[in-house]
Amino acid sequence: MTAAPHAFPAPDHDHAACVAAGLAQAEELCRARGARLTDVRRRVLELLLTEGHRAVGAYDLLDRLNAGATGKKAAPPAVYRALDFLVEQGLVHRIASLNAFVGCVRPRDDHRAQFLICRRCGAVAELTGERLTQDLAEAAARAGFTMLSAVVEAEGLCPLCRDLPPEEEPE
Repeated sequence: MTAAPHAFPAPDHDHAACVAAGLAQAEELCRARGARLTDVRRRVLELLLTEGHRAVGAYDLLDRLNAGATGKKAAPPAVYRALDFLVEQGLVHRIASLNAFVGCVRPRDDHRAQFLICRRCGAVAELTGERLTQDLAEAAARAGFTMLSAVVEAEGLCPLCRDLPPEEEPE
């Protein structure tokens, strides 16, 4: 299994450039696929990317989407439809254990991702590689089980949090 060069962002990570690149990639991919990246879809993606490599729930996204809005505010179905579209396009992943979403770090690639989730700060790192999924499917087959899908999410401490005193670790 491989990870991006820095699975968790380095402290000096230029997040503004990361967000801009993610939005540009999304626009290009949607255009190439003939899919519409509407204003609401783009804004939901931007909010996820702006979060800084952390998963965000749908209702938190709704609150942020409506923050400072004048006039008609977005309703939950609009956010859920946007998230469904973004997941379908491979621009966003659902983090099942958190019931939340995170931007994909490799939206150009068709891949099965695995996730490392920091219990202290909430950072999410996306790992890519098929070996873990293949090993799981093979073990399932040996057990007579037909695996239709797999979600791999590991909780622990990211590089920035692992050196903090244990008494500061969340419960």
